[in-house]
Amino acid sequence: MSTEKKGGSACRFCGAPLSHSFVDLGMSPLCQTHIEPEQLNQMEPFYPLHAYVCDQCFLVQLDEYVSPDDIFSDYAYFSSYSDSWVEHARKYAHDMTERFGFNQDSKVMEIASNDGYLLQHFVAMGTPVLGIEPAANVAEVAVEKGVPTTVQFFGAESAASIKAEFGAADLLLGNNVLAHVPDINDFVSGMKILLKPGGVITMEFPHLYRLMESNQFDTIYHEHFSYLSFMTVEKVFAHHGITLFDVEELKSHGGSIRIFGRHSEDDSKPVGDRVNALRQRELDEGFATLQKYRDFEENVKETKRKLLEFLIQVKREGKSVVGYGAPGKGNTLLNYCGIRQDFLDYTVDRSPHKQGRYTPGTRIPILAPERIHETRPDYVLILPWNLQKEIVEQMAYVREWGGKFVVPIPEVRVLD
Repeated sequence: MSTEKKGGSACRFCGAPLSHSFVDLGMSPLCQTHIEPEQLNQMEPFYPLHAYVCDQCFLVQLDEYVSPDDIFSDYAYFSSYSDSWVEHARKYAHDMTERFGFNQDSKVMEIASNDGYLLQHFVAMGTPVLGIEPAANVAEVAVEKGVPTTVQFFGAESAASIKAEFGAADLLLGNNVLAHVPDINDFVSGMKILLKPGGVITMEFPHLYRLMESNQFDTIYHEHFSYLSFMTVEKVFAHHGITLFDVEELKSHGGSIRIFGRHSEDDSKPVGDRVNALRQRELDEGFATLQKYRDFEENVKETKRKLLEFLIQVKREGKSVVGYGAPGKGNTLLNYCGIRQDFLDYTVDRSPHKQGRYTPGTRIPILAPERIHETRPDYVLILPWNLQKEIVEQMAYVREWGGKFVVPIPEVRVLD
């Protein structure tokens, strides 16, 4: 199979020509565009979901088929519907305050601050905050919680105007946003502008290392433009005058990393051992060689075959299967595997913004979680498998009728 790329686009960080395929997941709709009942008879746009790897900087990336304006200006993802994620944010706020001594004289700013799920914890401790959020509908919810929020996309230009209006940041953070920006250079240069001379940047994002290790191909979708190893992200930040001085490996979102950055000219925060250790581990495991990236696609195809074999077998036995959740990753999985109502009767989601709609592409009805109790299915396929512990606890009653939970990644397995 040829991995050569047609059409000749360039790496979004270093500008080198992109010619090496990482994984081709076929055609897929945007993963957060849930279908309204009145749209069921209308056509739906599908875009190629094909990731490439740059042979110069090893950034794994998708082409930009859709602008962020189309994706994020009215967004259906509200962070506060995940209890474990809100708790993760609360712990972060306390840890950062303790480590860096933030107080009522500091300014904490979050890029892509969503519904205030994180900044509310700094507000509770009396630390001044500012949310920066592109989706007006989501920002409104944050403001109602007492989290001041400015509605705009982040980049060098907006960073300068935010700095002029609100001042610079002692702590500038972003969770699961770095992967979502098509112009990563503009974004990181904006952080350099908005950070105080002695300030700290933290960013959390899914770690490419874990994506590949656990075969998490369903975390590839159009909203995620970049898939980052530590080695590559360190190069991106260094290019813009930001030195990464610490890194933590986290369990969230299937395995993320939290990087800590400072101005390269700020020598008050020495580079720690974890930075050198993680960079070296990636180098030792081949993340700076193309061969490392060539084997991934075959693992993905095998996962698809195993999931379909399982579903075909249980349907032939007359068993019922439903989904739990309607996350972005679930839509990549459902579309790539061709799973529709022939396999999943419906899926459920706690977010009222998704209930009563249908999954993009596969058109599976999204209902309230109570429906599972009413229909008593044999199997519940957990689409946000990164939250499986939380979901199994919430839905423990499924075992009353002998129902079982199934996770699809890294490969299909029925939970005992």
